Amino acid sequence: MKVIELKSLSKIYNPDTIPVRAINDVSLSVEEGEFTAIVGPSGCGKTTLLNMIGGLDARSEGSVEVGGVSIQDMSESQLTTFRLQHIGFVFQAYNLIPVLTAKENIEFIMVLQNMDAKTMQERSDDLLDRMGIKDQRDRRPSELSGGQQQRVAVARALASRPKFVLADEPTANLDSGSTEALLDIMAKLNEEENITFIFSTHDQRVIDRAKRVIMLEDGVIVSDEHR
Repeated sequence: MKVIELKSLSKIYNPDTIPVRAINDVSLSVEEGEFTAIVGPSGCGKTTLLNMIGGLDARSEGSVEVGGVSIQDMSESQLTTFRLQHIGFVFQAYNLIPVLTAKENIEFIMVLQNMDAKTMQERSDDLLDRMGIKDQRDRRPSELSGGQQQRVAVARALASRPKFVLADEPTANLDSGSTEALLDIMAKLNEEENITFIFSTHDQRVIDRAKRVIMLEDGVIVSDEHR
C-alpha cells in the first residue's frame, strides 16, 4: 500500500526575483513498511523534500498525497490536525519540551489527540520499554544524554501510531554508539511492526541500514536503489 505519492513536485524560492528550484519536478512513491534514506550533498534539497512530504513546507508545483489524501490544498489548521493524526516527526535537534519529563514528552502528542489516560499510560510505558529508557521516564531532557533524548523523540513520533515517520538527520548529533543503538531500535520497529521510516541523512551508518536509497542532487532524483 502506498503511504506517500509525490507527483511533479517542485519547491521554488524567490519566485518573483531570482528563482531557486530547491526541488525540481520530483515524482516518487513510498510503500508501507519501507526503510528509506534520502541522501545527497548539503543543499541538495533533502530537508525541503521531507518538509513538503510532512506538510511543513508548501509546494510550489505538483502534488503530495499521504495515504491517498491530497494535502497541498489543506488550510493550516487542517494540516496541523492531519499531521497530528498521521505523521511522526524526528528532528536533528530533538525538539523536546524542556519542562516535561521523558514520559510527559512522549505523552504530549496523545494529550493533543485527547486520548484517554489509561491508553496513554500503557502506550507511553510500552514505548519507554521498547526504547530501553524506562528507567529515565521521570528525567527532563537536560538530564538525559543526546542518545537518550533522541530515543524519547522517536518514541514521541510513534506515540500517535502514525502512517509513517519522517526523520531529518536524526543521528547528526549522536556519537557512534548512540547512533547504532538508535538504528537498531528503528530497524526492529520497521521489521517487526512494519513501521515506515523515511530519513534525510548524510550519515553512512544510516545509509548502510536503509532498504532503499534515494539520491538527490540539485533538487532532482539522480538514483533510486532498492536493496
